[in-house]
Amino acid sequence: MKKILITGTNGQLGCELNHLHKDNYKNCTSEFNFIFTNKNSLDITNFQNLKTHLTKNKYDYIINCAAYTQVDKACFDKEQAYLINSDSINKIINHITEETKFIHISTDYVFDGNHYIPYKEDNITNPTSVYGKSKLKGEEYALSHNNSIIIRTSWLYSIYGNNFPKTMLKLFCEKNQINVVSDQIGTPTYARDLAKVIIGIIKKSEENSTFNRGIYHYSNEGACSWYDFALTIAKKTNSKCHINPIETKDYPTIAKRPFYSVLNKNKIKTIYNIEIPHWSESLDEFLKAIKE
Repeated sequence: MKKILITGTNGQLGCELNHLHKDNYKNCTSEFNFIFTNKNSLDITNFQNLKTHLTKNKYDYIINCAAYTQVDKACFDKEQAYLINSDSINKIINHITEETKFIHISTDYVFDGNHYIPYKEDNITNPTSVYGKSKLKGEEYALSHNNSIIIRTSWLYSIYGNNFPKTMLKLFCEKNQINVVSDQIGTPTYARDLAKVIIGIIKKSEENSTFNRGIYHYSNEGACSWYDFALTIAKKTNSKCHINPIETKDYPTIAKRPFYSVLNKNKIKTIYNIEIPHWSESLDEFLKAIKE
């Protein structure tokens, strides 16, 4: 039985992987021995403990879901952002064998958002925030390992943790009207869909005895603005809250957000033969799941 370590289990993606594991997703997760860890059980920034753990325990796969994701706070907390998003990746890579397969989650923030064509994996990176720069450095460390896959994703949300749809649902109950940015374009990604893809990659890697190293992009299909996303959530939940579209300049943030961060998914769809649901369909699944 293949042994799989998941870091950052308390995050959105880690929780969704754990959910699929408990549900024995497509009867395949029972084939693997999943070890779910969080900051309390395996703090990847405690380098001595990390070294001891990875030296004592040999894993076939490591899925790194641990990340510093507070985009604005990272501007004042640069050291911690780099510690979690890049330095710890370097340490993990240094303490695993070449046979261990490493799956690392990254972000659309490695791009500057000045494109108007969906970003491909080989497009030039140019992060404009501390968060994006720390994640790009983490990618570089991850790729120094010969058995690494990086999955860049965008606008991640889940029934777990804090995210845009859950914030909207809360605001709809509290306010008669809200303002939402309408000139930032991207694609929402339901974390459960991404978790299914990661499990599928591992399953196919075992079936085919191949692990296709490199960078991949994954989000749901389609594109929208945050305003469009909010409107759709409101319509699907029959909310009467009025949503006003505003420009980014009217909602200033400490860190610059990409104006356009749609990801091209052709590579992951072709290599792993997957169909990706449209973001609106996955939003339906999220709204159904959050009621359960």
